[in-house]
Amino acid sequence: MTQKLSQSRSERDYIPGLGRHFLTPLYDVAHGVFGLHSVHSEMIEQAELRDGQRVLDVGCGTGNLLRATGRRHPSADLVGLDPDPKALTRAERKARRAGLTVRLDRGFAQELPYGDDSFDRVFSSLMLHHLDSTSKDALLAEVRRVLRPDGRLVLADAVLDEQGHHHGHRQVGMRNRMREQLRDNVGDAVAQRIAGAGFTVEPTRTVEPTRTVTLRVGGAIGIVSARLDGNP
Repeated sequence: MTQKLSQSRSERDYIPGLGRHFLTPLYDVAHGVFGLHSVHSEMIEQAELRDGQRVLDVGCGTGNLLRATGRRHPSADLVGLDPDPKALTRAERKARRAGLTVRLDRGFAQELPYGDDSFDRVFSSLMLHHLDSTSKDALLAEVRRVLRPDGRLVLADAVLDEQGHHHGHRQVGMRNRMREQLRDNVGDAVAQRIAGAGFTVEPTRTVEPTRTVTLRVGGAIGIVSARLDGNP
């Protein structure tokens, strides 16, 4: 696992997967309880991966999406990025147990430590609401930079209704900062933000810009698939 960061970047504040650092050991339990495997399955389907393509998971957490991708596409070149060293340690252990070769880097979504045109696909699963508006735009700009001309972004995040509620579920225990950042997720706001960053949002099977997956617990997740503007 690569962990090369400057001191200033390594000390940057971030919100861990479940909102608080002490909850990180419970992340995989929550993943199963919420039924997030269905979200990851849909994301992999929308990515339309081909043999040997290079895939980046931004905010990979404990590596569940990477592991699911590797199982379905054994020839994929998998890379995961996350600021949380404890989550990355778990991701590395799980990949090893699954017999997968995965590169795991510690870093931040706003400054992806990769060269231009480095990836065929970029995933982002349930981490956009961890960022403020400026950082969200920085992430999308970085994804544009590292994607190859025929690349695709597949992004999943929580969906709120017009009143700002997560489909009727209270955001129990959520830090105030994350709750405020979720306000950017009303309706198709995430898809609109992605389009505004220079991507073409692709229609889904429901002919809506956002494909919605309802979790067993915790509301609904919207999935957006987008390619770079001007590419077929």
